[in-house]
Formats: sequence, structure tokens, C-alpha cells
Amino acid sequence: MIYGRGYKQLWVWATVALLYTGCNKPGGGSGNVDPGPLPASGISYWLTTGDRSNLISRQTTALDFGSISNSLPVITVDSTQVFQPVDGFGYTITSGSVQVINQLPAGEKNNLLNELFGSGDNCLGINFLRIGIGATDLSASVYSYNDMPTGQTDPGLTHFSLSSDQAMISILKQIVLINPAIKLLATPWSAPAWMKDNNSSIGGSLLPAYYPAYANYFVKYIQAMQAEGLTIYAITPQNEPLHPGNNPSMYMTAAQQALFIKNNLGPSFNAAGITTKIIIYDHNCDRPDYPLDILNDAAARPYVDGSAFHLYAGNITALSQVYSAYPGKNIYFTEQYTSSSGSFQGDLTWHIRNVIIGSMRNYSRVALEWNLATDPSYGPHTTGGCDICLGALTIGSGTVT
Repeated sequence: MIYGRGYKQLWVWATVALLYTGCNKPGGGSGNVDPGPLPASGISYWLTTGDRSNLISRQTTALDFGSISNSLPVITVDSTQVFQPVDGFGYTITSGSVQVINQLPAGEKNNLLNELFGSGDNCLGINFLRIGIGATDLSASVYSYNDMPTGQTDPGLTHFSLSSDQAMISILKQIVLINPAIKLLATPWSAPAWMKDNNSSIGGSLLPAYYPAYANYFVKYIQAMQAEGLTIYAITPQNEPLHPGNNPSMYMTAAQQALFIKNNLGPSFNAAGITTKIIIYDHNCDRPDYPLDILNDAAARPYVDGSAFHLYAGNITALSQVYSAYPGKNIYFTEQYTSSSGSFQGDLTWHIRNVIIGSMRNYSRVALEWNLATDPSYGPHTTGGCDICLGALTIGSGTVT
């Protein structure tokens, strides 16, 4: 796949594993030299091929655009036809990602973050991140921001604290210094266990009696992050609400999500003056009926900015199905993993076709991969969490692949 200078943020999608090559900046990067002048065509481009002979390699030959007829593919640019705005491209950065990145020496860590999020010619320019509200399944342990001893509850959230995610907050602050315009989408894998009908981090559903407390949990989270200098652009009420077998996880039907949004979450945001977007669903393309059921609810719909999708089941065209029903509501593609047992050639082709080209052709404002960084054993992860998820970065023994 080839991407030009104007689509610098897409280079990262042309590989399954990033090459750590460093940005072009005085005294920075990892030994990369200035790539020199543009090719004769005036277009700077980088190339990745399925056989790995090129991995984000700067090309110096000209791209032969012109008006002479030939048998090559035709790219037609019609500036009068407008589709969706695009917010950006990126990853989920989990607390597990933070843990392995923090193992690097300070200088190498700083260079890596600049390469990933910076705006120099050889920087990847990641400009959108998804983060967990509490633990994800790629965290070293399970936690929320309001855990209580078994048998105890805290509906007033007097014990709410972000202390368990200080490492995440610290690295996000570094990233914001590099790219102040980066957008953050926050998603819970589960409510605190005491709010659920099975009192467990795995599965179960939010008890209706705690809908108000859980809405306040989101409010407190957004306010606490803002106090740290981190603006939450959007939230989804639940990661993969129809997959209760993960750790953490929580089952939430479309009817339950609609009730929670229209009676609690939306009004709580309004009362607190919070403008963070509420994005629904956040699960697979095989169930477009889920977001449509919520959008069909006239009381819930005004609070909803749009719908989020993954592609572990179904077809990417489901995004267009939901968009066509409610073109005033936005579409987001928020997660797709790469398996540790996959082939580079096959994964490169599939992800470009579906996650990048596919999501953009079906009205998505973002394309986000899962997950930014793991160790060579595909961890850390919770007990029962994904143990075959290949990070975009593999970090171990001081090396970054």
C-alpha cells in the first residue's frame, strides 16, 4: 500500500507491526537521517509490501501521474462530492500498553512517543486514541475507579478515584504535549462489580437501581480527567455489550442502553455541562439492529452522537446501513485486532480493505486498531483476557518492533 504526504497519519495502517525508525528532528529519533528532497514527481510516499521487502520505506522514484492513457488504475478526485468528516486514525492504548512502553529507558520512550504522535516527516501522526475507563482485558489486573470490598456498595461514589490509572494519565499527558489536538474516546469494559447483578467483573448486567450512580461515574471520570488536563472527546457506554464472557465485561441489551442514556447518562451530562459525545453500541457489524433500536427511541436519540463498530462478525457495509437510516448521526470504527498467528500478507490486505478503505467508504469518522503495544508474549492481559492479540508494537528486552 502507498500513502502520500497528505495522508501521513495512515502510514501506520500499512503495516501490522510498526518499524521503529524515528522522526526527523535534531537529536531525536533512532538514527534516521533526513530522507532528502522529494522525488521528481513532487510527491513524497512510503511503501509497505506483503512480502516485507518494504516496511514503511521512503521511496525516491517518481509517481507517474499524468494525462496519457494507460492500463494503470485511475484515481478520480471530485472536489464537489462531499462525504463524512474524518476525525483521525489510531489505536486503543490500554494500561497494558502503558506498562510495556514504560519499560523503555526515558530517552527511548520519549523518542518512541514522538515518532508515534508527532508531526515530523517520518512521524506516524496518530491523532485519535481509545482508552479504557478502568481496566480492559489487556490490563495486568481487573480494576474500576470505585472498587469496594465484597458486600459493600458506594452509590454516592465517595470512594471514586483515578489512582489505579496514574501511569496511563502520565503517558497521556506526554502524548498531549506532543499532539495537543489528539482526540480521546473512553470506553468501560465493565461497571464496578457492586453495581452489577452478579457482583463480578465478568458478565452480568447493570442493576437498574444503580443507573443513576453509573451515570455519575461517567461524569466524575470526565471531570477528573479534565482536572488532569485531559479532555475526553467521546465515550461509549459499554465495550462489546453483547460479549459477556470477557474479563472485564458487562452484558447490556439495546433496550437497557437506551434506558440508561435517555433517563440517566444524557440528563446527567446536561446537568453537569458536559459536552463529551455519547456514542452507542461499540460492537460487531452483524448486529446493526442494536444501534438502530436505540436511534429509533425518540427520547434517547437526541443524546446520541453516533454509533461505533467492530468487525469480528458481519460485514463492514453495516456501517452504511445505520448511516442511511440516520444520516444525521455519525459512524465510528473503533476496534479490530490482529492475531499473533496471522500472516503478514493476509492481515495487511484484510485490514487495508476492511478497516481503512472499508470503514472510510462506509461513513466512519475514525479507523482504530487494537491495541498499541504488547510484550513478546502478547501481554499483559487479565485472566481470561486476549492472549493472542498482537500489538502494533511489540516491546521486550529494550527493543521495539
